[in-house]
Amino acid sequence: MPEAVGVRQAQAQRTRSGVLAAASAVFVDQGVQAPIRDIAERAGVGVGTIYRNFPTRADLVTAVYRHQIDTCAALAPRLLEEPGSPFAALTRWADAFVEFLVTKHGLGAALGSGDPGLENLHALMLDTLVPACETLLDACVDADEISPGITAYVLMRAIGNLCITGPDYDQADAKHMVATLLDGCRRKA
Repeated sequence: MPEAVGVRQAQAQRTRSGVLAAASAVFVDQGVQAPIRDIAERAGVGVGTIYRNFPTRADLVTAVYRHQIDTCAALAPRLLEEPGSPFAALTRWADAFVEFLVTKHGLGAALGSGDPGLENLHALMLDTLVPACETLLDACVDADEISPGITAYVLMRAIGNLCITGPDYDQADAKHMVATLLDGCRRKA
């Protein structure tokens, strides 16, 4: 009997992983508001299977992006260990953050939507990414590369706002504007 339980648990985990992989791909193609039926079709499951695993769209969005958020946070200390200035590390981290926000169509807008179901994703991003960004900013201040007083939350919010793309404003524009923003934070010699 315990063996049967283990088999069912393994199958459930495979189904959940398949749904998350499908949702991630569909979100990149269509945005976070993509129809659940498209995700189910790509995963090879029924819509009910998705709702059993993720009762709300917000639960699904949060599960899909949790891994990417953790990866972005882990990048900060690795960049600080590499050769180069802390400002170069901050710039590379900001590029990764921009990539995350822009390629996840609709994520930036969804985070600013006020949807109470996405508050957990917003909190997850803040709890995970603000400390990572803060570490980079502190290193930049210690190296006298930026002026003190720039908070991680405000900088990330500014970056997030610059990453809301549209018909006449794409990823390249967002990257350029974020680079301009970061340059404005630099301490001038």
